[in-house]
Amino acid sequence: MINKKNDDFSRSPGGIDFRHRKGENTMSRPQSKPDLLTAAAQNYEALNAFIESMTDKELETPFDFTKMKAKSEAHWARDKNLRDVLIHLYEWHRLLIDWVKANQKDGEQEAHSGEKQVIPFLPAPYNWRTFGAMNVEFWKKHQCTSLEEAGKMLEESHREVMSLAENFTNEELFNRGAFPWVGNNALGSYFVSNTSSHYDWALKKLKAHRKNCKQL
Repeated sequence: MINKKNDDFSRSPGGIDFRHRKGENTMSRPQSKPDLLTAAAQNYEALNAFIESMTDKELETPFDFTKMKAKSEAHWARDKNLRDVLIHLYEWHRLLIDWVKANQKDGEQEAHSGEKQVIPFLPAPYNWRTFGAMNVEFWKKHQCTSLEEAGKMLEESHREVMSLAENFTNEELFNRGAFPWVGNNALGSYFVSNTSSHYDWALKKLKAHRKNCKQL
């Protein structure tokens, strides 16, 4: 459980790519429900273990990746501390949960009324070209959220995402076309990108921060 004392993915920085991450070995990406659940649990555990090992210096030193030339994506400048990283993960969990539940509810309504409406993954006015601005709004929204609160929120949303994934069959998760509202991707790819891949993204950022702290 994430609980420390006081206080993207290839398409766009700090966001999500439902195919694969930049530099990620696509062969290692989960392609089945069991692999999805296992990878999500393992990477979440690895992230928690690293957080528990963070020193006071690492927790109190603001993130600064300006001297690392390879860290040019916007999210490297956006997040300033562990809280910011956890909140980013949490908010993307909420996007996934709300999107799935909204379309499931609309599917039930369609069965009765015959009216069809697809709820997009990203809320208006954002799209896949502008969602970097949405990530910044998430960041702004939680500047008064404590690290302890962020940890509890992420723990809850992680459990909810895992429970939601459990409700689908392997075919529903990884067969393209299983749900019209998912589009050209498999539903499982959204779960992978919002769990195991996103946790790995967060862990790499925290490791980069640790490396910086050692040079101070």
